[in-house]
Amino acid sequence: MELSAAIALISNDHLWPQGKAAWADLGCGNGLFTFALASLLAPGSTIYAVDKNVVRLDPSLPIKDVEIKTLKLDFVSAELPLKRLDGILMANSLHYVQDKLALIQKLSDCLQPNGRFLIVEYDTDTPVPHWVPYPVSFHSLQSLFADAGFTNVHRLGEDVWSAGLQIEYAAACHGGLNWASALLGFQKLNIFVGIKRKK
Repeated sequence: MELSAAIALISNDHLWPQGKAAWADLGCGNGLFTFALASLLAPGSTIYAVDKNVVRLDPSLPIKDVEIKTLKLDFVSAELPLKRLDGILMANSLHYVQDKLALIQKLSDCLQPNGRFLIVEYDTDTPVPHWVPYPVSFHSLQSLFADAGFTNVHRLGEDVWSAGLQIEYAAACHGGLNWASALLGFQKLNIFVGIKRKK
């Protein structure tokens, strides 16, 4: 995927605050979506690029006035040493997580009350060995976030994707993300979704 396509998939005027923000990109890989996110954040913002392998960001991707800090960490098994984040991006990393609900619960504690999740995933529930062991279709994602107290699902848009899996989507959740409050029904959250379709 090109950087411009990644930016288009996660772009939405309602999701991005005007001021500086702190985000984490979990399972950042070479940083494609890290840089896409950076292009949408205000100057002076910070992104923590986290991966269980040593983070090697693609040097060909442009960096704007956003600080990118790298962190080698398995965010599934270890505690994320970050608090009061404005958002958490997971681009094609959630399908490596078997117990997704437990992870969402744990990560929610790292967000500010008005923080948000931004998810990019393949729209399938059929595993692909090694590459997509624990897939989460959009329908399954709706159920997952409903179980976590999230509501209101909306599509962001569509883009063309030429990989082997037919559809890839982006979903962003925003609102109060305090886990205990969500369980008690005190928080209303929104999920915005973009769809990527195969040619």
